[in-house]
Amino acid sequence: MTLDLIVRGGTLVTPGGVRRADLGIAGGVIAEIAEELTTPARQELGAAGRHLFPGVVDAHVHLNEPGRADWEGFTTGTRALAAGGATTFVDMPLNSSPPVLGAAELEAKRALGEQKSLLDFALWGGLTPVNLDRLDELAQAGTAGFKAFMSDSGLDEFPAADEATLRAGLEAARRHGLVVAVHAESHAQTRRLSAQARAGGARGVRDYLQTRPVEAELEAVALALALAGETGAALHLVHLSSGEAVALAAEARAQGVDVTAETCPHYLHFTDTDVERVGAALKCAPPLRPAAVQGELWARVLAGDVQIVGSDHSPAPPSMKTSDDFFELWGGVSGAQSTLNVLLTDGHARRGLGLAEVAALSALNPARRFGLAGKGALEVGMDADFALVALDEAFVLEELHDRWRQNPYRGETFRGRVEATYLRGAAIYAQGQFVGEPRGRWRRPEDRRSV
Repeated sequence: MTLDLIVRGGTLVTPGGVRRADLGIAGGVIAEIAEELTTPARQELGAAGRHLFPGVVDAHVHLNEPGRADWEGFTTGTRALAAGGATTFVDMPLNSSPPVLGAAELEAKRALGEQKSLLDFALWGGLTPVNLDRLDELAQAGTAGFKAFMSDSGLDEFPAADEATLRAGLEAARRHGLVVAVHAESHAQTRRLSAQARAGGARGVRDYLQTRPVEAELEAVALALALAGETGAALHLVHLSSGEAVALAAEARAQGVDVTAETCPHYLHFTDTDVERVGAALKCAPPLRPAAVQGELWARVLAGDVQIVGSDHSPAPPSMKTSDDFFELWGGVSGAQSTLNVLLTDGHARRGLGLAEVAALSALNPARRFGLAGKGALEVGMDADFALVALDEAFVLEELHDRWRQNPYRGETFRGRVEATYLRGAAIYAQGQFVGEPRGRWRRPEDRRSV
């Protein structure tokens, strides 16, 4: 056998730990791992002094095509992901227009992704009161799972799921062996608090933050967990912002509920005071929390109670992020490029999070949870997806690749520069440049495993 590529002398971050080894690649797949490979190869890549992480699997992005490519699209969105070490993503059913509420919409998005995406990808389908009769067709068409909002999504075409809708979606997901992802904030609480604030003339950052308290998150999480327990379905709680919410999920897992907890880099890196400093680029829902709440969230991450970290990359044009009225701004953080850097800086360097845990949170666990076979780990037989990282190199993030660059991470200092990203054994990003034509493949869920 002749290998296509040997990555020579790097430090591999694997599910079993960290070790120096050569990585042999053939046909886009990891064919051999050994301390020193002697198999002949057509090419070699020197990786001494560098760490190889499995390519990030970002299970929570909004790339918005078709219909809203002026917000973000597959071309710029996947460039940002690749520059951050990602090789696979799962795109949300909104904010594309129309949203992915049936098989036809999923097929339209799939076709655009295969034409434009640098990375492999899967697609979420929507769970709303208006498409319950289309969930089976979504499942048969190959959706990665169903996504629901328990509060206002911000888009009329994607209404919030009430209790009956969420129960029906969970039952459909159980029938098809899929996962339901839930934006967990109480619709009643957030709407009531917002109405009260607006009636009193509220317009500022602090006013907005007070309308989306941790209690609204906890109420919705508790309901979603109860319904998952009743139906026996798999539940994924997206972008949890508090340690208390993660604790509820951990308690339910201990009692046998099939639930995973996700948080996002912005909750781990920024706090509410940063929202006042940065402004529109850090408006999101749930909002950024005080430092004490962030500390509790980190404690849960370090304890292993958070299974997945996803970026929730959700940009919008500057016109939608410019207003003297903070309530009127579009809520969404541009963060596709920064997931791995936040975990390596705030997690590994500052809090002692293990490198294998970094890889599990960013790659292995999302790949297993959503059935992305061949993804998420540097092991023989897996896709040769990896990021080459200068782990100890400190740098200031200036070069951004997302659509609008209205990005709160600009100017932040990180450790662990991503020097190159390889998808199925071929470079797609190297030293600030994007290599080759788009070659992303759509992935149907298969071999979904517990994490």
